[in-house]
Amino acid sequence: MSWKSYIHGYQSFLRLEKSLSQNSIEAYLHDVEKLTQYLDQTGIKAGPDQVTLKDFQDFLKWINGLGMTATSQARIVSGLKGFYKYLLLENIIRKDPTELLESPKTGRKLPVFLTVPEINALTEAIDLSTPEGKRNKAILEVMYGCGLRVSELVGLRITNLYFNEGFIKVVGKGNKERLVPLGAMAMNEIVHYLREVRPGIPLRAGNDDILFLNRRGSKLSRVMIFTIIKNLARKAGLKKTISPHTFRHSFATHLVEGGADLRAVQEMLGHESITTTEIYTHLDREYLRSTIIQFHPRSK
Repeated sequence: MSWKSYIHGYQSFLRLEKSLSQNSIEAYLHDVEKLTQYLDQTGIKAGPDQVTLKDFQDFLKWINGLGMTATSQARIVSGLKGFYKYLLLENIIRKDPTELLESPKTGRKLPVFLTVPEINALTEAIDLSTPEGKRNKAILEVMYGCGLRVSELVGLRITNLYFNEGFIKVVGKGNKERLVPLGAMAMNEIVHYLREVRPGIPLRAGNDDILFLNRRGSKLSRVMIFTIIKNLARKAGLKKTISPHTFRHSFATHLVEGGADLRAVQEMLGHESITTTEIYTHLDREYLRSTIIQFHPRSK
C-alpha cells in the first residue's frame, strides 16, 4: 500500500472514530504530509513501516531548518505519533518508530518579532517583476497586516474578502470564524494580485475560490509559505530565525506597543483566552526595559 492509502485510512479513523472537526483532521494530515514531502525531497523510498527513528530525527532537523518554532515542531511530532498509534492499532506495523522520538523543548519564551524596518527589508527583497513576486508581496502584507496563522492564510477565500467594509472573514481553529480589519496596504496588494497575476494562473478543480495559488493553480502548502519566508530572510540579510508565525507576533506586538486594547487584539488574533494574548504585554514591557537600558544615561 502507498502512503496515500494509509493517510486515507487515517483520515477516516479521525473522522469516524475520533469525531474530530475537519480543521483538526486537516492539521493531523498536514503533519503526515510534511513527512512524506521530506521523504520525497531527500529520495528516501520508505513506507510507513520502513521509516526509522533516524529518519524522524533527520526530518526534525529539516523542519527546524525551515524556520519552524519549537512549538510548531512539537505539534508535528505529536501528530506523527498519533498517526503511528493508528498504524499500531490497525496492525499495519508491529513496532512504533516514533516511540523514542523526543519533541523539541518548548519553554514559555517571548516570541520573536520583526521591527518595521525589518519587515520593509523583507518586502523590498521581493522581485516584483515576476508573478510569484507580486503574489508573495500580497502574502506578506496580509500576514503582517492581519496577523493570520499560516493555515488561515493558505485557506483564505476570495468570497471572504469584503473590500467595501474593509474586513476579511477568517476561518480559524475549530472552524471558528472571525472578522479581521484589512489595512490599505494589504488591500492594495491583494487587488494588484487579483487583477495582474491570478487571472493568468490555470485553475485546478476545487481551487476556484482560493485566494493564493501556486503556478499550477492549486492552494499553497504551509511548507511553501515557510520556504518563501526563509528565502526572503536570507536575501534581505536578516539574522533572526523567522517563520510565518513571526508576522503574527509582529502584528500583535506593534498593536500593543501602539496602545491597542488587549481585548481587541485578542479578537483579531482569534485567541480563545486573553491569557494567550497577554504574552504581548510582557513582550512590550521587555521592549521598554531594553530601550531604557540602551538609551537612558543612568542605565549605563
